[in-house]
Amino acid sequence: MSGFNLSKGSSFNLSKAAPGLKIAGVGLGWDANEDQGGPIFDLDVSAFLLGENGQIPEMTDLVFYGSELTTKYEGEDDERPYSTDGSVLGAIDQIGGGEDNDSDDGDDEEDMRIYFDRVANNIKEILVVVTITKFPNDELKDRRTLDLDFSKVEGCYVRVWDESTDKELCRYTLSESFGKEDAVEFGKFVRDASGEWNFTAIGQGYEGGLPKFISKYAKRF
Repeated sequence: MSGFNLSKGSSFNLSKAAPGLKIAGVGLGWDANEDQGGPIFDLDVSAFLLGENGQIPEMTDLVFYGSELTTKYEGEDDERPYSTDGSVLGAIDQIGGGEDNDSDDGDDEEDMRIYFDRVANNIKEILVVVTITKFPNDELKDRRTLDLDFSKVEGCYVRVWDESTDKELCRYTLSESFGKEDAVEFGKFVRDASGEWNFTAIGQGYEGGLPKFISKYAKRF
């Protein structure tokens, strides 16, 4: 069952919707590339843990497929990246995610986990971004991926659920029209003055992939 549908700029109070929420799952999905013989779409979900100045305190506060810190989660075979404080457990990259997935309920990219009780005091926001993997970082080393952008992606969404109950709390589906953007700020978890957590939908596109976000949120590194 789908949770509350967010629109761009709207927020959802996770703490009120799920009192005592300790762990949230974050899943990414999108429609498959249907061009026969075309390049494979691989979208990656990453997280930036931001301090009061809007920057990550440490490079290990960027959780992505190339993170320095990795660990295995509950008996999984593949390792996941995680943040400095251990509060964000990142996704296992599924190369070519979106292909051969006919389920309306399944996520194409392995889910992230947010452990709210582990978030360091100096972290105020957890920003979730989605980028398109391109040559030479794609599995097949296909130069055609250089031409991929979000104008060619349909049905892309991020959803948030309560790990303890598996109940979906909210989801945000991109409805904006994009051109050459290959990176999107999807949404962010924000801790307010009372300690409650909200999820805000952003939907802002950029060109430049993950390096664009690194230059924006990791200026001192």
